[in-house]
Amino acid sequence: MASEKIQNLDNDSFDATVTEASTPVLVDFWAPWCGPCKAIAPILEELAGELDGKVSICKVDVDSNSELAGKFNIRAIPTILIFKGGEVVDQVVGMTSKADLSSKLQAQL
Repeated sequence: MASEKIQNLDNDSFDATVTEASTPVLVDFWAPWCGPCKAIAPILEELAGELDGKVSICKVDVDSNSELAGKFNIRAIPTILIFKGGEVVDQVVGMTSKADLSSKLQAQL
């Protein structure tokens, strides 16, 4: 269900995509069975369009990538981590508003 502006990451592509990014990267840790994850997906789609070129938006399916979920201590989903320079600079656990996410991303630009 991801658009062309949202990249799906896995254990193999995560480090290269996130640590080598020249822009902030929002990573949504989610699962297909998670209701709030489905609810936040359209918000991420909108942000991906609005901030195209300024921010990368990616998704990690925690069921398929449990190593990554463990590495970042993901205990509840959706969990959104915002990376800058390869480091986590912000985190949101659970459903949130587009305005909240947008302001967190704008703070990293």
